Amino acid sequence: MRALARAATLLVTLGAACAHSAEIGYLAPPGVPAKEFPSPLRPVAQIVSPSRSGEERRDALNEAGQIARLLELKPGMTVGDIGAGSGYHTVRLSRLVGPTGSVVAQDVTRDYLTELARRTERLKLTNVIFALGEPHDPRLPASLLDAAILVHMYHEIAQPYAFLYNLAPALKPGARIGIVDLERPTAEHGTPIELLRCELTAVGYREISTSQLAGDGGYLAVFAPPAKAALKSPRDIVACADRTGTR
Repeated sequence: MRALARAATLLVTLGAACAHSAEIGYLAPPGVPAKEFPSPLRPVAQIVSPSRSGEERRDALNEAGQIARLLELKPGMTVGDIGAGSGYHTVRLSRLVGPTGSVVAQDVTRDYLTELARRTERLKLTNVIFALGEPHDPRLPASLLDAAILVHMYHEIAQPYAFLYNLAPALKPGARIGIVDLERPTAEHGTPIELLRCELTAVGYREISTSQLAGDGGYLAVFAPPAKAALKSPRDIVACADRTGTR
């Protein structure tokens, strides 16, 4: 209850001033433990950097604009930047959703969130909330998000079935998640689209669309989360076979 109360306070105050690591923590109680789920039958890439590439190049390709258009992100929404890293998308989403919306910058690396909090404070962005997560659980309150993006980080999720399962309750009815990745083996910091489809379908997510992004931006796959009543038992989830030949 204390964690939920703290989350509610953060949502009311839009805690963009959380610039110190001691103030950055979990927004919700733990979800289902990782041991209840199968482990992925393919490599998991290591987290090596808070940013995929230079922001000027990403801006030149209109990466954020493409994602916002395809996901139909609008002012007033609450959008989760899952695996926010250095905050490329957090900063741009903050401006897009405006003062009536909010961005939840979530990551498993506390230092990344601490640096991002300092960045948003310098930029005077007051609608960003910071959320520490775990490798199997984003630790987000229920029915929080209108949309969520996972950009060039899905291949780094150590427990994808558990993570997707524990993320689903945080998504409002009608919400969408957009996953951006490259068509390459997970060991090479990408996720083949057929593997992605298999893993999300295994948890109960439904594919809406897949689009190619400009330049070397990879693909954007949009999914609808499973309804609460349609969630499988964790032990009924079957891990997808590795389709990359890298194991």
